[in-house]
Amino acid sequence: MRVWPGSPHPLGATWDGEGVNFSLFSQHATGVELCLFDEPSDAAPSRTVTMSSATDRFWHCYLPDAQPGQLYGYRVDGPYEPEHGHRFNPAKLLLDPYARAVTGSISWSDELFGYTIGDPGGDRSRDQRDSAGYMPKCVVVDPAFTWGDDRAPRTPWNRSVIYETHVRGMTMRHPGVPEHLRGTYLGLSSDAVIDHLVSLGVTALELMPVHHYVQDRSLVDRGLTNYWGYNSIGFFAPHTGYATGGMGQQVREFKSMVRSLHRAGIEVILDVVYNHTGEGSHLGPTLSLRGIDNAVYYRLDPEDPSRYVDFTGTGNSMNLVHPRTMALIMDSLRYWVTDMHVDGFRFDLAPVLIRGLEGGRRSAFFEVVQQDPVLSQVKLIAEPWDVGPDGYQLGRFPMGWAEWNGAYRDCVRRFWRGDPGQVPELASRLAGSSDVYAPSGRRTYASVNFVTCHDGFTLRDLVSYEHRHNEANGEDNRDGAPENHSRNWGAEGETPSVRIQRLRARMSRNLLATLFFSQGVRMLLGGDELGRTQQGNNNAYCQDNEISWFDWDLDDSQRDLVQFTRELSRIVATNPVLRRRDFFTGAPHGPSGLKDVTWVRHDGTEMTEQDWNNPRTSAIGMLVLGRAADELDERGRRAFGDTLLLLLNGGTRSVPYTFPKLDAPGRWEELLNTARPGTRVLPGGSINLTAHTTIVLRYTERIVV
Repeated sequence: MRVWPGSPHPLGATWDGEGVNFSLFSQHATGVELCLFDEPSDAAPSRTVTMSSATDRFWHCYLPDAQPGQLYGYRVDGPYEPEHGHRFNPAKLLLDPYARAVTGSISWSDELFGYTIGDPGGDRSRDQRDSAGYMPKCVVVDPAFTWGDDRAPRTPWNRSVIYETHVRGMTMRHPGVPEHLRGTYLGLSSDAVIDHLVSLGVTALELMPVHHYVQDRSLVDRGLTNYWGYNSIGFFAPHTGYATGGMGQQVREFKSMVRSLHRAGIEVILDVVYNHTGEGSHLGPTLSLRGIDNAVYYRLDPEDPSRYVDFTGTGNSMNLVHPRTMALIMDSLRYWVTDMHVDGFRFDLAPVLIRGLEGGRRSAFFEVVQQDPVLSQVKLIAEPWDVGPDGYQLGRFPMGWAEWNGAYRDCVRRFWRGDPGQVPELASRLAGSSDVYAPSGRRTYASVNFVTCHDGFTLRDLVSYEHRHNEANGEDNRDGAPENHSRNWGAEGETPSVRIQRLRARMSRNLLATLFFSQGVRMLLGGDELGRTQQGNNNAYCQDNEISWFDWDLDDSQRDLVQFTRELSRIVATNPVLRRRDFFTGAPHGPSGLKDVTWVRHDGTEMTEQDWNNPRTSAIGMLVLGRAADELDERGRRAFGDTLLLLLNGGTRSVPYTFPKLDAPGRWEELLNTARPGTRVLPGGSINLTAHTTIVLRYTERIVV
């Protein structure tokens, strides 16, 4: 095999139609070897190439005889001085951080660790055994793919309905997905799944991590798996386990999935984990970045560089203060947009991405993203908390970013659980959380509203359990959040009581209705519309089984819930007042001086200060004028909507509600009532708002001839 000097750019293994250029950055390495393999399980390379060319710390070569499908990895030599932050060990085969595909999972063995396990010197010792036989291999990929007329849907934020789901879990038991495609990218883009999503009005799939990730050794030893995938090791490679085959096929199948979803008008948002990697703490394995240049890629403790600064709870944190680490993440993000055609990202533990070391400068991640001509145009969503000091950063992200609104989740749960004193905060959450996002100059769609997400109870479990039941995780039920603001309504878990079942079904409808009728971006946890249960497990990160998989064998009540969710989405799609871009101003409209939004008490008048301050107030009315819609039609004209009255009663007693007086004569029509099915016209001037109920009413003006 011929070896030419090659080029330092682009990084990774790049097929140009004639040969492959290999490039790897390492600032502190003294030597780099490129190892070529014939089979994924090979314990020894078929050919080793010494990368003698180094340009500004980029180690590179060009192999004119290499082709797509070539398997490879690296060995990097340099000082093994943990006390100085260096952990080079040429006995360990390393994954290319720019690899476009990886063959599969690692096979856990002590040989994967850079130090000798059991040695009295701990991680200061150096293990000389070869790890190649236990490591997956990187794959040279042919980037050619026929995208055809693929176009990004570019759904406006205020029209977005996000569906958070798991590639494998959503399709493993779906009867409409061919058996050989279940649990894969192609299964997720099958007609049966897409038809379901379209029927729900979903505009974007938010996929739990699909970057290639590591299975934790502790889980494998217990017979479990890292199902969620928040343990990335390949920022450019689609996870192999979600493809029907390896050797680069996962790239083509991921692209095919995106193309099919786009054709249905559904965007693809990736949940990305750039805050840490699967190499863990100083006692973790040497799989990639640790062996390539530990001091560059990870945040080291300045007082003891053999240890990591951990803002993630996983043992390490990425060092975005270093320009090459920043470049790695930015290159990855751009690759997923330009080459893989994804439409946005949800950043796990996003505050980690801007942290510097204590007393040092912070990362410029936000600034770099905002000036990037590609990334500044896609959807950017932050999980606005991490485990470090001052880690709860809700509302503190810049313009251009949306955030998972944890305050929304907690308030809505507490209100419907029956906690006193929730009405004042609930009003703010219904109106888009201006108290959280207006100070930064952002609009309603900075708030990604959700009641449930992958981390915690499902909707069904939220109304069925008051305590977590995570025994299956093997951690003595100590993992997962202890406080979930949940209520079981009379029995813990499943019950034969018809009364409790009916009340739980109503509470599920209340929570969903609140979510859909709040200003902001709606995010639905996948399976909630099916009444999916995890049997009380609120931390099912390691459950790749029926606990996490969607059950599509629905009973009558579950089918009713699906239909109810579809109706919620339809109401939002046809009423622009529910999709405001700007926050309510309190500005008057019409002769009566009614505000764009009015908070209505039971007698039809505006809420008073006494009502707001009364902790026993458990019902609230939200009157939104149709003239308050701020959406523009295709001609750039303001699109007026219907005047709506949203009534919510989180208390245990019925409240007779008098309708507020409007400018023009007309009548109220009940669009939705969580206590009863169907719609009806209400000729009278009031309605009985029963306990634990949500009602949505539309005002139709009477035409006088």
